[in-house]
Amino acid sequence: MEQIVRVIGAPTDYGANRRGVDMGPSAIRYAGLADQLRAAGVEPVEAGDIRAPYAEECDPETRSLRTGTARFFDETKAVCTQLAETVESALAAGELPVVLGGDHSVAIGSVSGSAAASPIGAIWFDAHADLNTPSTSPSGNIHGMPLAALLGIGEFGELEWATAPNLREENVVLVGLRSADEAERALLEERDLTVLTMSDIDRRGITAVVDDALEAATDGVDEIHVSLDLDWLDPTAAPGVGTPVRGGVTYREAHAAMEQVAARSAIRSLDLVEVNPTLDRSNETAELATELAASALGKRIL
Repeated sequence: MEQIVRVIGAPTDYGANRRGVDMGPSAIRYAGLADQLRAAGVEPVEAGDIRAPYAEECDPETRSLRTGTARFFDETKAVCTQLAETVESALAAGELPVVLGGDHSVAIGSVSGSAAASPIGAIWFDAHADLNTPSTSPSGNIHGMPLAALLGIGEFGELEWATAPNLREENVVLVGLRSADEAERALLEERDLTVLTMSDIDRRGITAVVDDALEAATDGVDEIHVSLDLDWLDPTAAPGVGTPVRGGVTYREAHAAMEQVAARSAIRSLDLVEVNPTLDRSNETAELATELAASALGKRIL
């Protein structure tokens, strides 16, 4: 029976400094996502977009926690709560949710929904650690906090909506990390997450690193969530992102990683986030997102 993929848009730019990433879902769809998914042997079904008011309609300085600042906190909570319910419903119907961001804060909703019913691992393909909290974040931007939220770190430990059930930090893996704040580095030394940096990829190659990531993420669980931030790639391959960091993976390394994930694990859910068409060249980053989604879901050269 053909796998049904439920495509869910989360058009937010609440979590970022630079505007435009809320147009990411439209750009990815326009770039041919449905055709790429069919080429991977799955059948896409559109769920439309989660309702997300424009940032101009909201109060950016919402301070809903006792310490620190989380910009657009209430709006992010509303979007992620809706998204978690939508992802959970898709899984209950036997569908595989593919979430189109939006900034990376939407992963709070997608992972929470995916982890609601049973244990899950998570692989974070990202240039950044995403482990800040409102009290440690230099900017207050929630797109730098989703992993901290999902793991209940810091102030997030008090927020049931933000914390993913059935996600152990031992099953969380960061791949391709090359930018972390001081507080995040200290946290990574204390916690049990697996961190595989760009230096590891340089020394050992993408295949060996992704092998290690899959082993850690699937230890004791049957399925994983893949969160793919397009700034994981080098800006020469993916220019349309809000927080580019030089020295990322190449086009071919990214495809090899996704193909390996598809071959050696069961993906329960997938994020494609941080595509910003206002910073892109001819929609090439959105097109790359569609290709990588297809590779992650089984598309092969032969």
